[in-house]
Amino acid sequence: MDKKLKFYASILFSMVLLFSFESCNKSQFSPNRNISQGTGWDINSKKGGFQYNTNFKGQEAPPNMVLVEGGTYTKGKVQDDPMRDWNNTPNQQHVQSFYMDQTEVTNKMYLEYLDWLKRNFPPSESKFRDIYKNALPDTLVWRNKLGYAEDMVNNYLRHPAFANYPVVGVSWLQAYEYSEWRSDRYQELVLERNGFLVRDAKTDSVNSQSSFSLDTYVIDPNSTYGGNSNVLRGKQTRTPDSLLPKSASRESGFITPKFRLPTESEWEYAALGLTEMREFNNYSGRKKYPWKGQYTRTGQRRNLGDQLANFKNSDGDYGGIAGWSDDGADITNQVGSYNANSFGLYDMAGNVAEWVADVYRPIVDDEFNDFNYFRGNDYKKFKIDENGVVIASEAQYKTLPNGKRIAIVLPGEIERTDLDDEDTRYRTQFDKGYNINFRDGDNSSSRRYDRADDEESSSQIMYKSPDYNDTNLDNDVFDYDSDISKTTLINDQVRVFKGGSWKDRAYWLDPAQRRFYPQDQATDFIGFRCAMSRLGSKTSSKKKTRN
Repeated sequence: MDKKLKFYASILFSMVLLFSFESCNKSQFSPNRNISQGTGWDINSKKGGFQYNTNFKGQEAPPNMVLVEGGTYTKGKVQDDPMRDWNNTPNQQHVQSFYMDQTEVTNKMYLEYLDWLKRNFPPSESKFRDIYKNALPDTLVWRNKLGYAEDMVNNYLRHPAFANYPVVGVSWLQAYEYSEWRSDRYQELVLERNGFLVRDAKTDSVNSQSSFSLDTYVIDPNSTYGGNSNVLRGKQTRTPDSLLPKSASRESGFITPKFRLPTESEWEYAALGLTEMREFNNYSGRKKYPWKGQYTRTGQRRNLGDQLANFKNSDGDYGGIAGWSDDGADITNQVGSYNANSFGLYDMAGNVAEWVADVYRPIVDDEFNDFNYFRGNDYKKFKIDENGVVIASEAQYKTLPNGKRIAIVLPGEIERTDLDDEDTRYRTQFDKGYNINFRDGDNSSSRRYDRADDEESSSQIMYKSPDYNDTNLDNDVFDYDSDISKTTLINDQVRVFKGGSWKDRAYWLDPAQRRFYPQDQATDFIGFRCAMSRLGSKTSSKKKTRN
């Protein structure tokens, strides 16, 4: 009997081992990287054929950025609404992983941008004057009719004492253009570092007619740097048997996503930093601020009572008394002066409020979408003529409502145009390019749903107060006033900004709070930081997922 038991036990043990090995093999699927799983052909053969970067190690974190691992969270208010805005009702959202600046963009970082524009598009030349001029922050935002601030007007942006302070006086449009410029400069560095550009190409080969554009390099690389192909002959691209140098394609893994402003959902998720509240696969509670607790002061013994953010304490109190400063600042403060949240992000509450990408609407339409929510899509396509893509030879400008002209296309960049019916026919995800006012301002969501009005003006019609014509008590006639000044402040040109600032009370430190401001205007309390999408795995950890 004992022998039989031992026999069956040995068989059972062998089967367990067999199944465990099989399960391990299944979970560690690792095909031959240089043999096609589809055809069995060689990949990256010296004889030619399909070439692909099979040694890609994962996306590298850009300078000054940290990885924010995506997930689900409750977007919206977690406290009372004394302002009665009713614009942040709680709803469940999910965001993908992304990278985000550790700090706000500083004066020094923005001055680097201004210096590049000034060197490559000299404002002394009349055709370039508006490029540099309209990238300048509005330093007059510091002025107050009953306050002295001329030293801030003259010094805050450029003086070394404020080098690492957050840049202010920047409109949403300027922040967007900075993000585009930063994308091109970082891509140049990546290509040069990996041998696709000659050394120091980013400085030696650039002028108003020969600059680098990421989109141009991807679509038509030989038109980059004004068609100077010698710049493209890096150590990886010099081939004696080829007249034209090779370029890095998206398959190479060296083309990075663009820097951009974070969406509202991304910013709020990152600011909350809920990872420190996690217990297994759930959050144990909720957070009012980017730090744990219900108060703005620290409870740590060594700095007991200090404020955890830079904000206005009370009327006439922006930073405590001399010798006992609560938050260490009376205006903005140097970035990184307060503890980071659980994602490693600084100043997500206080110091300056921050622009995000979204167009403002009081309602977050979570019924239509709860994944990477973003209102502001205006899809464009590259402009193509009989000779191929159209690359701008001169700067193209857009005149803003405030009379300023902003460069929307620089020399060397590919021009864009609106989508047409051919681009959207038979599509189910979208049927037009302009989706900023989708379900909240477009014709179908207004009382004029049966009229063929222009989509961009329909938002003003929806939020416009009608003229009231009381003809009689039984037949009231309503008409729409054509005077644009009678609209509300809500339209397709106002953007959301998040977080509190040095000028705000503690109520606005809650990451869920939402405010809006015209995208072409600036203040002394709104700055910004950049984000970048994460490609591939949602986490940089090699730890396997557990259910």
